[in-house]
Amino acid sequence: MELLLPDVTATEAMGAGLARAFVAGGGSAVLHLHGDLGAGKTTCARSLLRSLGVDGAIRSPTYTLVESYELGELVCVHVDLYRLEGPLDVEELGLRDFLDGHCLLLVEWPEKGGTALPRADVALTLSYREAARVAHVEARSSRGSRWAGNLERDTSLLPYVSNIT
Repeated sequence: MELLLPDVTATEAMGAGLARAFVAGGGSAVLHLHGDLGAGKTTCARSLLRSLGVDGAIRSPTYTLVESYELGELVCVHVDLYRLEGPLDVEELGLRDFLDGHCLLLVEWPEKGGTALPRADVALTLSYREAARVAHVEARSSRGSRWAGNLERDTSLLPYVSNIT
């Protein structure tokens, strides 16, 4: 699925759509957020977290590396790996420990983590297209297929659905 995101409002709609489409129910889920600096990864993640029910400040984990939010049984963990050197640094964060419960793990700059990261259920890639952004959603597991399928059926995103090739 690809969406054309002409502005911040559209990127926030994408994040809210991901939240609505999220397949809760036992276990953990992992979303990898790919894209250049300024492509909208953090904006999308913040909107997703807000839509899931996070109140108050949603801090960018650029400097803290990891921010977590408890939403009842669900723990949302937002990670930014931009400043890390590679997989050895990621191992020290203990991200796999979060996945023992009911967790949604959002990882910005997952390419820095290599094999030290849990496998993505959904990979979201944000890229520039002239003055807009393009979001490409790819399911990478059966849970991810359900999540992406729910997203495709979200009629509020229809204005952004694209036939970009």
